[in-house]
Amino acid sequence: MLDLAARVPVPPEPETPRAVLDVARSLTGRPWRERLESRTVLVAQAIAQAHGLPDTLARVLAGREVTLEAAPGFLAPKLRDLMPDPSALLDMDAAAERLSRAVVRGERVAIFGDYDVDGACSAALLAGFLERVGVTTRIHIPDRITEGYGPNVEAIRTLAAEGATLLVAVDCGTASHEPFAEAARLGLDVVVLDHHQAPETLPAVAALVNPNRQDDLSGLGHLCAAGVVFLTLVALARVLRAAPGVAQPLPNLLDDLDLVALATIADVVPLTGLNRAFVRQGLVVMRGRGRPGLAALFDAAGLTAAPEAWHLGYLIGPRINAGGRIGDASLGARLLGCADPLAAARMAEALDRLNRERQAIEAAALEEATAQAERLLGDAPDAPVLLAAGPDWHPGIVGLVAARLKERFRRPAFAFAAATPEGLATGSGRSVPGADIGRAVRAAVEAGLAVKGGGHAMAAGATVPADGLSAFAAFVAERLADPVAQALAADALLVDARLTAGGATPELFAALQDAGPFGSGCPEPVFAFAAHRVARAMIVGSGHVKATFTAGDGRSLDAIAFRCAEEPLGRALLEAQGRPLHLAAALTKNAWGGRERIEARILDVADPAG
Repeated sequence: MLDLAARVPVPPEPETPRAVLDVARSLTGRPWRERLESRTVLVAQAIAQAHGLPDTLARVLAGREVTLEAAPGFLAPKLRDLMPDPSALLDMDAAAERLSRAVVRGERVAIFGDYDVDGACSAALLAGFLERVGVTTRIHIPDRITEGYGPNVEAIRTLAAEGATLLVAVDCGTASHEPFAEAARLGLDVVVLDHHQAPETLPAVAALVNPNRQDDLSGLGHLCAAGVVFLTLVALARVLRAAPGVAQPLPNLLDDLDLVALATIADVVPLTGLNRAFVRQGLVVMRGRGRPGLAALFDAAGLTAAPEAWHLGYLIGPRINAGGRIGDASLGARLLGCADPLAAARMAEALDRLNRERQAIEAAALEEATAQAERLLGDAPDAPVLLAAGPDWHPGIVGLVAARLKERFRRPAFAFAAATPEGLATGSGRSVPGADIGRAVRAAVEAGLAVKGGGHAMAAGATVPADGLSAFAAFVAERLADPVAQALAADALLVDARLTAGGATPELFAALQDAGPFGSGCPEPVFAFAAHRVARAMIVGSGHVKATFTAGDGRSLDAIAFRCAEEPLGRALLEAQGRPLHLAAALTKNAWGGRERIEARILDVADPAG
């Protein structure tokens, strides 16, 4: 009798990642592991040999699952090769047709956006195109405190009274049943351009374009809202080219990729495929400083070098968000659409001031939240989810506080602000890979433990009865316990390659940029430096620690660890002067004072003695 079982291949056992520099527990409590397995080491070698690339760059590519055949296209992504047919998105043709009617008829279009960077970019992107083809637009960004997230009945009534006949919701609206029912009663057609996770039952609208609606099969769920808006404008332009009475040529949409790039980075969507191409091309557009609003923000942030992806996430995005967090929610969208350099400069200065105020408010709340988290973990070290709440916290900074807690304690975290007069607490959560916090929050809404809420796998918002926070936390913790346990068990710092101070050259840095931009879905390369002596260390700026590391051959490398002076990492650096440390770091370029030099951004350290 034929033994069929003998012919069935047995899958290989998962390979245990190899330790780097024998670091089993670093200062931050993590092991250091090789990013590459034995199989991907061979892929890296093949990429280097076949394409004549530096070994380190080839390792970085293989570590991001780039194949031998795909390497050239990955290093030079072309938007035209990666652009899908917009019609692949459900309801896209209906959305483009309704927008084209608004253009041809000269209708007044109201745009309802979210108060974050993606919402501001989406609103400015859509309004800018429509204005250039002759449509009068009105952007409304809701106030975070008085209106909350998403479309609301009162705002829709105001927009209708102003004469709008078409309402376009960007980066919101997928679950806005009641507000859109009111819009229909008032005679407004509604088009939704969104990307948030969607419920099964959708509001009745003219078109709802969202790659994350449950019946959409486009495979484009990784796009941010601005990416969805961009594809919608591509579809709209296709219709308008054949429409009677529309002036030609139409605006060049490629000039607007700066907004798509900014939103893609700030909304922390995966930097893969089309998103990588959006950001790569958008950065090129951005470096031309053709958009007065962005140019003014660069100046306000003191950015003199050519903008890179990390600048958008750490310098530009927070300033735009500051308006929505603690000031004028529409300021960011207005700035991004502003054509007057002087007015743009004034708005950018206002956002910069608000950002400084936001930093102070955040620091005070974070201190309280950290103490709460430490008390919780002292009682329950394996708690899968952290929840902190403060009666005096500003609702605009709870997302930032949750993100800081998640970063420090490496598990999902929520932060909730003061209760409203109705007894409701507004909060935000951030998660770790593998623990879908948006799904957990939606389940809490369905279970009656949250009044409203939703979001993405990695970030969510919720409104919860103030006296029900404990029940909400227990529910979410139970939902996420298994995936969080798996994430904590697998938590390790993955290292791409080993370097010495002398190997951190401008040439290597330039080669690595071809593998970028780096971020969610395409992690920044991490390098291990073995037993480099801490020549000096000092506190600089707002709690950063700057250090100089010296290798055994005498070559040195400047490095910085951000926001850690009062943390174990910062204290270890300050106390280690004159002694060697293993260093895990990413490479950055410092262009201060007109001189460019390569530095390290410190992620972790370990004692060579074990």
